Amino acid sequence: MAYITLNKKYFFNNLDIIANRTKSKDKIAIVLKDNAYGHGLLQIAAMAKEYGLTKAIVRTCKEAGEIVELFDFVLVLCEIPVVPHPRCIYSINDIHSIGIFPKGTRVELKVDTGMHRNGIAINELSEAFSKIKKAGLNLEAFFTHHRSADELTSEWFWQNDEFKKVKEESRLLADEFGFSSLRFHSANSASLFRTNNFDEDMIRVGLAVYGCMDGLKPVLSLYGNKISSRELKVGQRVGYGATCRMDEDAIVSNYDFGYGDGFLRVCSNSYTAPNGEKLVGKISMDNSSFISKSKNILIFDDAREMAKSAKTISYEVLTSLKSSMKREIV
Repeated sequence: MAYITLNKKYFFNNLDIIANRTKSKDKIAIVLKDNAYGHGLLQIAAMAKEYGLTKAIVRTCKEAGEIVELFDFVLVLCEIPVVPHPRCIYSINDIHSIGIFPKGTRVELKVDTGMHRNGIAINELSEAFSKIKKAGLNLEAFFTHHRSADELTSEWFWQNDEFKKVKEESRLLADEFGFSSLRFHSANSASLFRTNNFDEDMIRVGLAVYGCMDGLKPVLSLYGNKISSRELKVGQRVGYGATCRMDEDAIVSNYDFGYGDGFLRVCSNSYTAPNGEKLVGKISMDNSSFISKSKNILIFDDAREMAKSAKTISYEVLTSLKSSMKREIV
């Protein structure tokens, strides 16, 4: 089957750059949701632990359960626990959900500063504190999410100003309701690289640590294994619908990577692999055809290049990779 390699040297290189900007690796929380952006939850968590990271972020309680023993704490973004894990902190995404959390749950309150997706409204802060106190929850932090950090507009500055207001009011409310000192964080990967004076309590890094940003090194490479080869002549057609007509004689080989494995079908007839092998015909469920006779083919080593072919973003390319594919740290 097709397989994935994860470059530890590049992973550590990216973390070194991030730690230099945060001035401490202790402030780095690695985002491991959705199978670590398709890289492999267990493999990336193990490398993060080896590097010395102590904080992780996941989407679900199931993900948290698989890696929680490797970190001091794990922030769960999108699920309310039935039985909270003592090392997990759970996000409050809606003011009406506060009463559902079991008493004693460690929580972080998400505040909507302009994304208008998840989080309480800024004018609900006092009510949220009251509900959290009544529910007997352990409030530890406040956070928000930037909607345009990767776009060079003024919105990043505006949301920072909004979150500054949240910090000021929350500190006053914490004193009023008897909560201890709180942590605050808003920065994602793109936000971190827009400032030279990072001063928050934590950074949530996803795409940067995986190397899909300028100046960083992509960690993941994807390879396909040859299933079969044939020599095709000018005029012969390849694949479903016969959409590709050969314009020259060539050796065409089938490789064991198709849309069932995460190869976005929109790339059909338009993608060229890093070493120059051209994809011909429509991508099938379990295989795809390239002009090549190689036993193995590097399908991509930078998700951004495939994303261009698919007219999408690297996030979609990476998270489409099936978890059943073999992943090897090199």
